[in-house]
Amino acid sequence: MAATVIDGKLAAAAVIEGVKAGAAALVARSGIRPGLAVVIVGEDAASQVYVASKGRMAESCGFKSVTHRLPADTAEADLLALVASLNADPTIHGILLQLPLPKPLDPLPVIRTIAPEKDVDGLNEVNAGRVALGDFGRAFVPCTPAGAMVLIRSAVPDLAGRHAVVIGRSNLVGKPVAALLLAADCTVTVAHSRTADLPGLCRSADILVAAVGRPEMVKGDWVKPGAVVIDVGINRVAAPDKGEGKTRLVGDVDLAAVAATAAAVTPVPGGVGPMTIAMLMENTLVAATRAADRT
Repeated sequence: MAATVIDGKLAAAAVIEGVKAGAAALVARSGIRPGLAVVIVGEDAASQVYVASKGRMAESCGFKSVTHRLPADTAEADLLALVASLNADPTIHGILLQLPLPKPLDPLPVIRTIAPEKDVDGLNEVNAGRVALGDFGRAFVPCTPAGAMVLIRSAVPDLAGRHAVVIGRSNLVGKPVAALLLAADCTVTVAHSRTADLPGLCRSADILVAAVGRPEMVKGDWVKPGAVVIDVGINRVAAPDKGEGKTRLVGDVDLAAVAATAAAVTPVPGGVGPMTIAMLMENTLVAATRAADRT
């Protein structure tokens, strides 16, 4: 591979060390211990793993960590009542609703009820609006886009004037990443399923962010020589070479092919993924610090 493979685990570890130090300093000066509450509904196996890892990481950072596990048949009214109680709890500074929710629950009404100052996942309309407006002093940036930006800046310290192409226009990743890149003075193009000549557009990018959920869609000849490629996709595909019924994780980028052309690329796993939890911890520390400053 010619490209530098950006180590998301190493970058995440650096963020976590800063969070641990910040949490200890906050307790020392104010007596306030950051508190994170995670709400999970149902028995989705992947969600259970994610929630457990978030809880362990919060505890390792010195946070108060609370997990509310609700059955799959929980009524929306009961879920909203739980969120309301967490909004009112002064020991909880961050509230995370683990997605997806089991059907027929709709996540949007629940996300809307999370107090903006505790919305550490950055998903409700208030924080989305603040990110779009560049009001980062009050916004919570969604964790995956925030983590992706840390990795982009590690590879390209001066982003001003660079052309960034974001493949994907989701509210969770594509739109917030585009807003962050714009705020960093990039020229940004958002591509999607209706984009004409997507490979040609990608070849014009100094920074290419892939966030579409299609396994290894971005090929080597889509990438401009010397570009930085950030792979946000996480896709599970069959791996018959490992044995019958086995699977492996791949991104939206054909890593081996792209690495022959790009200057730097994030792997899957081990790239943007570890940064997501790290930025959740950082957002929770920020929420607790803002609460301490208000009091």
